[in-house]
Amino acid sequence: MNNSELSIYNTLTRKKERFEPLEAGKINMYVCGLTTYDYAHIGHARMLVAFDVIVRYLRYLGFQVTYVRNITDIDDKILRRANENGEYFEDLTARFIEATHEDERALFIMPPDKEPRATAHISEIIALIERLIAADYAYRAENGDVYYAVRQFKGYGKLSNKNPEELLAGARIEVGELKRDPRDFALWKSASDSEVGWDSPWGYGRPGWHIECSAMSTCCLGDSFDIHGGGSDLMFPHHENEIAQSEAATGKQFAKYWLHNGAVRVDNEKMSKSLGNFFTVRDVLKSYPAEVVRYLLVASHYRSPINYSDQGLKQASASLERLYLAVRGLDTEKARDLANSSYEKTFRAAMNDDFNTSEAISVLFDLAKEINKIKEQDAQQAAILARLLLKLAGVLGLMQGSAEAFLRRSNDGVDAELIDSLIAQRKQARADKNWALADEIRDRLNAMNVVVEDGTDGSRWRIENQ
Repeated sequence: MNNSELSIYNTLTRKKERFEPLEAGKINMYVCGLTTYDYAHIGHARMLVAFDVIVRYLRYLGFQVTYVRNITDIDDKILRRANENGEYFEDLTARFIEATHEDERALFIMPPDKEPRATAHISEIIALIERLIAADYAYRAENGDVYYAVRQFKGYGKLSNKNPEELLAGARIEVGELKRDPRDFALWKSASDSEVGWDSPWGYGRPGWHIECSAMSTCCLGDSFDIHGGGSDLMFPHHENEIAQSEAATGKQFAKYWLHNGAVRVDNEKMSKSLGNFFTVRDVLKSYPAEVVRYLLVASHYRSPINYSDQGLKQASASLERLYLAVRGLDTEKARDLANSSYEKTFRAAMNDDFNTSEAISVLFDLAKEINKIKEQDAQQAAILARLLLKLAGVLGLMQGSAEAFLRRSNDGVDAELIDSLIAQRKQARADKNWALADEIRDRLNAMNVVVEDGTDGSRWRIENQ
């Protein structure tokens, strides 16, 4: 498959670039994962789904992708929450790591190839800090903290396009910090014997957040790799600091391409707990099927902001219903593959343009429209097109289940046996010309939001989209 037409928007250069991996046919990709002290929220889900789609598409193009997504399991927020709960921080992180994995599985997010944890890379973190100190890019303060010397790195600000001198004007030194420059940031934080920490050449303490990702990414992928991704909120200071640390230590370009997904807004407002519009993934999944949530997150271009709302979720549900209704009842298992079709070419053209999922999804609806037009006259050709629709939807992580399961809301506690029984009773009542009973059963089904579709091959039903 020709993958030379792929162009992606590189945050580092602020333009779309023809994608050329460092090694032909192979892609190494690192994405900043979650800090595990609470349940994943819908903003986290947006990031996880966005990069899941990107990895799926790169593999569809034929690339051999090594996808690394880290876990931050030691951090000031984690320690504060564990202290508030009166529990060991390892127990806290273990619980929320498993919860995050559960949410990922629900949203059809594939696991990364490697999932390094910060606490498993303390020795590598210490070694990286030692290299920075030796190269005069870092220094130890009198209290045992180690800071990165921002002034020493000439390219600081190149990712976020921030002027280092303007950053200096707005920076300040907090109480207890012994920085030489207000812009400097902690690589190692000293700790008392009663606190969580590890021994180091600079005394007992724990790593700063930024150095963790520099160590984990280079340990897993080498000094230079193809793609670094994450949420747009991480561009500064986290990703900027990663570049400064890594390139100062190695003398090599850290990541060739930088990808950042857009934020999630709720009813056109910034999501925050203080506004009361903060939703965890598991809270959302209590009200909406996981595939509906995923569709909402996929339907917009990964770099654009998403507006999360009940209306948007209902529209996503209706859209999936249209796609599933098109393929329902067609034997796609026995249908042949449709190679090199105009539909697939259009789909690839959309995705090759910086992973334009909104345009790619429009191809799915073009296919559904054609399937609906011909399925009564040519079920075999319709099945061929339906097989292609499912294949392309799968590249986006959509339509992973059966049409019947989605349309009957099988995961929502719908009593399928009761509905089947009522439909059979209605059929018999109509055969007996007992119209009053047939109408009574129809009204009962309507009250259950059941839509009955009578056809030559019998009656099928679905739950009406609300």
